[in-house]
Amino acid sequence: MNYVQTNQAPAAIGPYSQGIIAGNMFYSSGQIPLTKEGTLASGGIKEQTHQVFQNLKALLEAAGASLETVVKATVFIKNMDEFADLNEVYGEYFSSHKPARSCVEVARLPKDVLVEIEVIALIK
Repeated sequence: MNYVQTNQAPAAIGPYSQGIIAGNMFYSSGQIPLTKEGTLASGGIKEQTHQVFQNLKALLEAAGASLETVVKATVFIKNMDEFADLNEVYGEYFSSHKPARSCVEVARLPKDVLVEIEVIALIK
């Protein structure tokens, strides 16, 4: 196993790594809408989702993967009433390539953010 670490995404805020490579697979930790400097992205669900994808793209690149090699995404959303807005942004990043996905509403997320996403991807 190899740990993935990049300063192009926020540092882990607890006892975990940004991601792990095992064999030819990359497993990201859940990404919340923190900038690479560690500050919370401003705005609502759309802006926060864009920031999460910027973080995921940076981690995927550091791992030798990309959005096009993601096989599974898990989305945690604070309010399912905002699902359509989240899905609109999600579709900008996964348009022709559509990985398997789960989406669940949760009572609370770290730092009271609106969305968290984790991915599993094949390494190129």
